[in-house]
Amino acid sequence: MAATPSTMMPLGTIAPNFTLPNTVTGEIVNLQDLKSDVATMVMFICNHCPYVKHIDAQLIKLANDYQSKGVSFIAISANDVENYPDDSPEKMKEVAQQLGYTFPYLYDETQEVAKAYKAACTPDFFLFDKDLKCVYRGQLDGSRPKNDVPVTGEDMRAALDAVLARQPVNPEQIPSIGCNIKWKVSA
Repeated sequence: MAATPSTMMPLGTIAPNFTLPNTVTGEIVNLQDLKSDVATMVMFICNHCPYVKHIDAQLIKLANDYQSKGVSFIAISANDVENYPDDSPEKMKEVAQQLGYTFPYLYDETQEVAKAYKAACTPDFFLFDKDLKCVYRGQLDGSRPKNDVPVTGEDMRAALDAVLARQPVNPEQIPSIGCNIKWKVSA
């Protein structure tokens, strides 16, 4: 498990569109279906990563706290399921239901969406404003497995609160750290 930092998409980048299956409902959805007129959070996560497991409870709390304020949350897994079967769509559905995800958990089989977002790790977070311009990309907070820093979501909450208050988000942003996305090996 090599700790991989996020690549930090340039602020102001327009969210790349996508069409992916929702592993929980079986529906095919796209960014336009799921985005919000307030703010949209796109999160690259997966089932097996200890960094994601470490923050799962806070992700759910964050979504519960901000969905009621009009923020849309979208989780995407892009891992190679041939080599990481715990991240298969069937297992994604199980985890989403078991943990009580209140947001769609989408599967990026081709990994093209992850590449379009330049996602590098799980978790990797991208917050977009009402115009789908990137206003935050980086860590949830300073907590990591084994560092004894409490999981609070403070960095993400500060960014969300700024967007909701129609204030600029602090551009000093710290990359997320996590397991690298498990890219498919081309034959």
